[in-house]
Amino acid sequence: MHRTVVPDPPDEARVKSPPASPVAAGTRDALTFPSLIQPAKPALPLPLPMRPNTSPAQRDFSLEPSDSERLANLAGPFDENLRQIELRLGVEIANRGNIFRVTGPAASADAAEKLLQALYEEAADTPFDSHAIHLRLNAANVDHVAERAYEPQDVAIKVKRGTIRGRGANQARYLHAIATHDINFGVGPAGTGKTFLAVASAVEALNESRVQRLILVRPAVEAGEKLGFLPGDLSQKVDPYLRPLYDALYEMLGVDKVVKLLEKNVIEIAPLAYMRGCTLNDAYVILDEAQNTTIEQMKMFLTRLGFGSTAVVTGDLTQIDLPRHVKSGLRDAVEVLHGVEGVSFTFFEARDVVRHPLVARIVNAYEKREHDTQQTGETP
Repeated sequence: MHRTVVPDPPDEARVKSPPASPVAAGTRDALTFPSLIQPAKPALPLPLPMRPNTSPAQRDFSLEPSDSERLANLAGPFDENLRQIELRLGVEIANRGNIFRVTGPAASADAAEKLLQALYEEAADTPFDSHAIHLRLNAANVDHVAERAYEPQDVAIKVKRGTIRGRGANQARYLHAIATHDINFGVGPAGTGKTFLAVASAVEALNESRVQRLILVRPAVEAGEKLGFLPGDLSQKVDPYLRPLYDALYEMLGVDKVVKLLEKNVIEIAPLAYMRGCTLNDAYVILDEAQNTTIEQMKMFLTRLGFGSTAVVTGDLTQIDLPRHVKSGLRDAVEVLHGVEGVSFTFFEARDVVRHPLVARIVNAYEKREHDTQQTGETP
């Protein structure tokens, strides 16, 4: 095939591009290249590029009248307010001055445009922070729009040891759910990474100053045996029950840093029995071994959540150590809260186990025995 080569124009014919104009504070220079947005300290994890099958739409609009102070109030420090809107709606927001471009699924892009227009009107006389934006997003009921509009995306977590990604589809969905919901449940057998990934997400949020403290919670229930009196203060009595959480923190932060953060109460140990009456603001809360909570304890824990906080609840419904006549609070929460907007559930299976290969086979064997006993009505 013949191909015509077009020669370069002479130097005098080339048009020099004018120098780029400075961008007003609180805005993002991204109309042409939205992927180049890189704030100094992002307040929330970035949504990754949309999957090809989500058919992203594009909405261009301007916010009038042009006012740099109002734009800075709307965007927030390091554009954290815009990041919060992006994360909740699954879109990308780029702007130059008061000219905005929203890219994402059509329904989410339309919702984002309407929300930005309304927030800009308020920004003239109402100071915005992450709490105020959170309330406006809830009032606009945007979660159901975002959940229908796009599929779960891969989430990469950066910690001291490197970058952590989900191994398999279930772990990837779990990480994405944690990044996009305030209350998250990870339910499944041992060795599926429920606790490790929750701690990794918490460490990243702490490192990026998205939360002010990390709170570790676990019910003090022995695994089938009575340990009796434990010496020491309250923290020392609870420490044996939190060993898996400590191990994950040591691996990601190092022993010395974990000890310093514990001394400064940045990492706190909160026994479940002593949480009544607390309001947890700007905190990342992990409730581990939640299958050993009662219904009253689970309800009490879930209602402690305050502004700017995230809760992750993990547990294995096949390893309940409560008395036989007591219903697990985790099992009850799965039944009551499944389908509630803003609450996510990720259910793991034996194939998601990332420990020794024998662990998956052991889990399968116990599940088979439980299934058989349910069919025959026998007691194991």
